[in-house]
Amino acid sequence: MGEHTRTSPGREDRGQVTIEFLGMTPLIILTLVLMWQFVLVGYTFTLAGNAADEAVHAAAQASPGEREAACEQQGLDKLSNAWRGNATVHCTTANGYVRSAVSLEVPVLFPGSITFPFTVHGNAGAVEEATR
Repeated sequence: MGEHTRTSPGREDRGQVTIEFLGMTPLIILTLVLMWQFVLVGYTFTLAGNAADEAVHAAAQASPGEREAACEQQGLDKLSNAWRGNATVHCTTANGYVRSAVSLEVPVLFPGSITFPFTVHGNAGAVEEATR
């Protein structure tokens, strides 16, 4: 009778894990890229809200003639160069209430590179503080 050699368990699958991993690598990379992009979107929302808060605080403390300049300067001051380039900051005052609106563009993968064609908005409001 012919002798039949027995292989250890799993020996027939040798290399299959490597092939499956190589097949899944593009999907893993795509998932990581999408997760990073979602982090950038969330961070842009956070930056827009924080810049709006800082802008309205500065505008509420400034004298009426300096309000818009103080608003824009303080709103942009808290942004890094990557987000500051296309940012807009505006403040309005009505009935003793100051409102700020900040618009930022979301970068694609790397801050400072190309941006998505939509903007993220941050808004804040505060009561005017008495000026001396």
